[in-house]
Amino acid sequence: MRIDIITVLPELLDGPLNHSILKRAQDKGLLSLHVHNLREYSTDLKHRRVDDYAFGFSAGMVMQIEPIDRIISQLKSERDYDEVIYTSPDGETFNQGMANQLSLKENFIILCGHYKGIDYRIREHLITKEISVGDYVLTGGELAAAIITDAVVRVIPGVLSDEQSALSDCFQDNLLAPPVYTRPADYKGWKVPDILLSGHQRNIEEWEHQQALERTKRLRPDLLKD
Repeated sequence: MRIDIITVLPELLDGPLNHSILKRAQDKGLLSLHVHNLREYSTDLKHRRVDDYAFGFSAGMVMQIEPIDRIISQLKSERDYDEVIYTSPDGETFNQGMANQLSLKENFIILCGHYKGIDYRIREHLITKEISVGDYVLTGGELAAAIITDAVVRVIPGVLSDEQSALSDCFQDNLLAPPVYTRPADYKGWKVPDILLSGHQRNIEEWEHQQALERTKRLRPDLLKD
């Protein structure tokens, strides 16, 4: 998989994208990750500005259409892309199902929103999918892009050493995960449930499913509607 991320603040992505699971995916050759500084495509060679005042009476600055069109056009001239994603508070809410779907793609671009947003013509003509990571506003789309990338890449076969681990994560089957425990089995009198120590796989799996269902009903009943 190849992911291209377009941003005005590439330094914000260095930590999240170059450590842990994402670094491992790149080292294994399962992920090709490229971060592009939008300012390098500015028509203002002196100040490298990529924003301007909005038409009308709206407050705040707007990302210009030309630098974004230039970089997306260049990338698309080099290869085909399955999606051109824009991180936006009014996009479709990101969830595990969407992460699973995106993990099946070969190449996609993520454009990180910034300032007051992007010239709307970009959304009309260049963007194929808009994604929000929640009902709140971030300073920029870089953190959202990191979240999307992490969630997508970790379910690509071969990225995790134990692939079953990703399949049993929260939300994979619209259920929260059951409680998990490790050694010691008894700490200060706080004991691990006996069934987990029984070694009986079927009974343990049934217990885990019931626990996941109970926790979902109690904490996230909205998930059961789907």
